[in-house]
Amino acid sequence: MTLPILYSLRRCPYAMRARIGILLAKQPVMLRDIVMKNIPAEMIAVSPKATVPVLVLADSTIIDESLDIMLWALQQSDPSNLLFKEDSRAFPSMLNLIHHNDNEFVESLEKYKVAARYHDIAEVFYRNQCEIFITDLEGRLTSSEYLMGDKPCLADYALLPFVRQFSRVDRKWYLHSPYTNIQRWLNTHYQNPLFSKAMKKYPQWLDNHESVLIGTD
Repeated sequence: MTLPILYSLRRCPYAMRARIGILLAKQPVMLRDIVMKNIPAEMIAVSPKATVPVLVLADSTIIDESLDIMLWALQQSDPSNLLFKEDSRAFPSMLNLIHHNDNEFVESLEKYKVAARYHDIAEVFYRNQCEIFITDLEGRLTSSEYLMGDKPCLADYALLPFVRQFSRVDRKWYLHSPYTNIQRWLNTHYQNPLFSKAMKKYPQWLDNHESVLIGTD
């Protein structure tokens, strides 16, 4: 049996999102961990945009968007019902929240990270831009454990890598911020063994061309 191949980068939030989806769906894939300064020619050949994640299915279909990889995996198997299939209104709501993350929050987050790295006076401005979305999430978590209720859904895991990045830009500020529900939500994810599996460090594929099997448990 030929298994799908996932090109991944450990700390990339999009690749992290893809790995989390695969682990949640318990879909076995062969992971190839890479570094962006030395991208394998095999990956560029199937996905010329040369960014991770890239999933190559057994039939040679290419999926190179992180959310699409999550959806592919959960459409194969969704043991925790993260898509809330019993509620026809839930899935569009999840996608809408993820859309705001990917198309608004992430842009501000990238600027916030750069400003903080170079001690730019615009750091606070971009953090305030990020807080528009963070405040919305904080409100959602006021009345429930997770973003759309008392059990996690696709959106919780799709947003996790990016909210995690936000929390790490200025750790001291974050720990003293009013976002106590966000802090609780993140800590709940960190305590889940799945997070440790998603963040496990593997040898670089280009070093020995040995893929690593994930998603089997």
